[in-house]
Amino acid sequence: MRNQSILNLLVINDGQLYAERLVQLLGSYYDSVNLGFLDDKEELLKLLRQPWDVLVFGKAYDMSFTDVVNIVQEQDIDLPMICLMNEDIATTACNDEGLPAVISGTMIKALTVDQEMPVVMAIRLQHSSLRSRRELKTLRQVLSEAEQRANVLIKNSKSAVAYIDEGIHIFANDPYLQLFGFKSMNEAVGVPIIDLISGGDNVKGFKQFLRQFGKGSRQEVEFNFESIRTDGSTFEAKLQLASATLEGEPVTQIIIQQNNNNSAEVAKRLAEAERKDNLTGLDNRRGFEEQMVIVHQEATQGLLTAGLLYVQLDNVGKIRSSLGLQGIDSTVKQVAYTIDELVSDGHVSRFSDTAFMIIVKNKTVTELKELAELMGTRIKDMFIEVDKRTTSTTVSTAIVKIEKNTAEPSIILERAMDTMSQIMVETSNSGGSYHIYDPSEHANSDDHALAESLVDAIANNRFELSFQSIYDINNDRSDFFEVYLRLPLSDADNTILTPDQFMSVAKAHKLLEKIDRWVLINACKKINDLRKTHPEARLLVQLTSASLVDKKLPIVANQLIKAVGGAAGVLTLQFNEIDVSDHLTVAKSQFFALNELDCQIGINNFGSSAKSIEIANFVQPDMVRLARSYVQDISSAENLETVKSTIMRTNEVKVDVLMPYIEDAATMSVAWSVGARYLQGYYLEEPSNTIKVAS
Repeated sequence: MRNQSILNLLVINDGQLYAERLVQLLGSYYDSVNLGFLDDKEELLKLLRQPWDVLVFGKAYDMSFTDVVNIVQEQDIDLPMICLMNEDIATTACNDEGLPAVISGTMIKALTVDQEMPVVMAIRLQHSSLRSRRELKTLRQVLSEAEQRANVLIKNSKSAVAYIDEGIHIFANDPYLQLFGFKSMNEAVGVPIIDLISGGDNVKGFKQFLRQFGKGSRQEVEFNFESIRTDGSTFEAKLQLASATLEGEPVTQIIIQQNNNNSAEVAKRLAEAERKDNLTGLDNRRGFEEQMVIVHQEATQGLLTAGLLYVQLDNVGKIRSSLGLQGIDSTVKQVAYTIDELVSDGHVSRFSDTAFMIIVKNKTVTELKELAELMGTRIKDMFIEVDKRTTSTTVSTAIVKIEKNTAEPSIILERAMDTMSQIMVETSNSGGSYHIYDPSEHANSDDHALAESLVDAIANNRFELSFQSIYDINNDRSDFFEVYLRLPLSDADNTILTPDQFMSVAKAHKLLEKIDRWVLINACKKINDLRKTHPEARLLVQLTSASLVDKKLPIVANQLIKAVGGAAGVLTLQFNEIDVSDHLTVAKSQFFALNELDCQIGINNFGSSAKSIEIANFVQPDMVRLARSYVQDISSAENLETVKSTIMRTNEVKVDVLMPYIEDAATMSVAWSVGARYLQGYYLEEPSNTIKVAS
């Protein structure tokens, strides 16, 4: 699938209709055209803080084209510019053939306003040229960084490495110097490589080998020979050639290895070590991927069937909060030993920090489910000792069958991860369950039908919103509302889908951003109506990862905040902790941009990872909403202390905490004492299709 083509067009003119006409014409060549429009100098200085691809100048209130050129050059911005003139002036700025003069490679004059297609073509050409310059700049930077990394690695490598130019040494690392008996780099520089080769036949063969490499032949890059040291002693060696750069100039890299009868065994041991996880002794992700390729090949050849079990530790955040990293490591080790003991006829690997992958051959679906149940029960009943303290955990397991007509390994892995996400949604992130991937549940026909319903719901406002109030302890108020999305499918049987039932299809069909936008706009309409009688009312909206990385989100949020009165904190946008963790740098930048607009930020399912506090400290949200696992069993003293500790540490990084899922009086009685600012749950108020402040 091709990359989406986007043009960021900045137009300076006194008439917006012409700019919009350009956008319409350019729409035939781009998937999206982002228009910036202005006619005065102050607005230009503001907009130049954003990235633009082409600037078109017509008329401005207080600027000439020369002024614009000076401003752009002072800002040191690579921005192609096109100047539009009236017909009389344009003719004086043409060359002898009557064509518009090109001032430089990034500046065109003498196009007239009514020459729409020449203007469009000029924009496209300038944009193409700009993209080429940007790509060239990026490639040069990548090449420079790669050369720097390579040189650092070579200098610290234990292998004997040197660079030669036209057969002459120009650089060698310490192992190379020691191998041949050079006392310093100065002794090696300028020495021909053939001086280190013993015997006339070897020299003749190497010259031929070097000539073929210099002509571009890469069929043979290794040369076995007898090498001679500076003291006259010799040794059998293997030389490898590769193209390289040194200070930006092309050179030839040579690596020399002494022939050793034990080298194959050493290489084998090193390869085995690279596949092992240090903490558990199991294979690591690399070992799993190698085994997966082998099993997949055998399955597609009809030699066997197999099952993949993706096992994820639950309540990691709680263990980290109460026992620290030592608790996580001890739990991972004990779970690893238990799984390895139970799966004696399969391949077990540690896939990530708190997840394992199991491959078992020739198991039926029933047998795979029984294995998942057995592991779940055994691990749930374990008592894990951590420095004189005891903890426990549960696991969630996603199961995928591998058969003759199965998908590629990467797709199988994706299915396992999607199934795990489904388990987390179904159990409200508390886990402790298993689910097997059923291809019939993901048939293309069903997906397309659901996708069509989603498109129809967006276009015809068929989604439904419900609202649940949140109690603010600090201000003794309940005029803060979280919005929930539902999709009615059939009036006949009142089928209503929740986001966990349709968001995977929405993601596959690139509808997440449109659904987020619909929720934002329609929820803000509701809160706007309420604020007419309750001007302090606020709104909390959950958005997907598509909005988290959407550069236009701050613009949309700013418009909606202004539409509902422009008060600081009237709108809080909430994102899932997993999405924030996966896009940390982008999230930090996005959160900063939104905070600048007085839009508050929340993180949902907080505490579901081992580094929740660090994530919150890095991206600095205004509030976090605890994962369900923290509220469950809060009546026990240990769980209550874990919740208090988590909230205290979160407050220390200046972030407020929302305690959700308050479903009964017992939970409510302790909720006041844990340090959370916000309380929410069915015990306080159930979600409602109407939004109103309790009197």
